[in-house]
Amino acid sequence: MLIYFAGPLFNQAELEFNAGLTDKLEALGYDVFLPQRDGVESSKPPYTDMTREERRRATFELDRDQIITADIFMIILDGRVPDEGAAVELGIAYMDKRLTHPNKYLVGLQTDVRAAFMNSRLNPMLRVPLDLIASTVEELIANLDRHRKEAD
Repeated sequence: MLIYFAGPLFNQAELEFNAGLTDKLEALGYDVFLPQRDGVESSKPPYTDMTREERRRATFELDRDQIITADIFMIILDGRVPDEGAAVELGIAYMDKRLTHPNKYLVGLQTDVRAAFMNSRLNPMLRVPLDLIASTVEELIANLDRHRKEAD
């Protein structure tokens, strides 16, 4: 099963968390598209020959296509407000599920106790599309494994 990994990737802590969780998932037999590793990189061909705007478009199109291809969409919801790019990716995944792939599994991981909304940890536009929100990595993996068994 292919997992699209959506989340922030803009500092060392985020990059290390994403890579570590990806390693755990891949050790369990999941295929993971991790944008920081598998996406557009300005230092690698053919992206080295592109303008900044061309790389931005290539990034969007590659990520969009991987979201649509994925069996599972996983979003990291930590932070006072979740990453805005990941929120857009969730919207793409949700519409793909609604219109084309009703068995796509949309899951979130939120280990952060901070809340941006009174009496709620998440904006409904993020919470409602998700099939599940796990509060630990262990809970996330257990639910992914349960989903994989049900899908087989």
